[in-house]
Amino acid sequence: MRYGMNLLLWTDTLHEGILPLLEEIKQMGYDAVEIPVFELDPDKYAQWGKRLDDAGLARTGVTVRGAEDNPISADAAVRQRGVENNKRAVQCCQAAGCEALVGPFHSALGHFTGQGPTEDEWRWGVQSARQLAEYAETCGVKLGYEYLNRFECYFLNTAADCARFCAEVNHPFCRMMYDTFHSHIEEKNTAAAIRAAKDHLIHVHISENDRSTPGQGNIRWAETFDTLKEIGYDDLLVVEAFGLALEKLIPATKIWRRMYQSEKQLASDALQFMKAEVSTRWPGA
Repeated sequence: MRYGMNLLLWTDTLHEGILPLLEEIKQMGYDAVEIPVFELDPDKYAQWGKRLDDAGLARTGVTVRGAEDNPISADAAVRQRGVENNKRAVQCCQAAGCEALVGPFHSALGHFTGQGPTEDEWRWGVQSARQLAEYAETCGVKLGYEYLNRFECYFLNTAADCARFCAEVNHPFCRMMYDTFHSHIEEKNTAAAIRAAKDHLIHVHISENDRSTPGQGNIRWAETFDTLKEIGYDDLLVVEAFGLALEKLIPATKIWRRMYQSEKQLASDALQFMKAEVSTRWPGA
């Protein structure tokens, strides 16, 4: 098992000021970081790839789309803009040496129509994702689509939804991820949700019910780790917790108050929590 830390706890942009943080994350014992891919500038990400290599950290990227570049928009031009911006995000990930691009980039974050996804939106989403997967394969960057809770999106809300989406796209680079926060809100059965994701799962977010320190809330952790072991998952577990400086994500995440002592405390405690849960289930991990 490998352990990662999402940089969205501190920042939604990559800047010189976080260089000491990368060293600190590595010294804590993390293997990887998840970097925000909101500025679609491959040259910038190539520079950060070198810095992350120097820090000895593997990496994944996370991105989102909005109403202006929604891959399931009724406007074909907007859909194509979504595909192109997702391709640019893949380019950034390739430049940075990311293993995967993850997130809810299947549709617009925080945008609602007042109803669930239509047949047309589903078809457009599959078409957009297939175009992206074909491109991602040429870049060697796998896609990990993330389903979200109903308060953040309406397109993919459960593991079963996301698994069906990946199956219909039917491309080896179109995969999915599992996030404990969203599952806690939307799934009736944690184990069944993880089993539904099994055939497509490449990435897991470890996130508490209040987005703070994993292991200190009411997520069904024993069931989560038991079922991840059952399905044979043995790859990155990435802590996702949100800080207060996320201008691009606040409309969706609604983080207004600090729910942890410090970012360092959260990252350190989260790593120890994950390692303790893994050590009792994965021999030699």
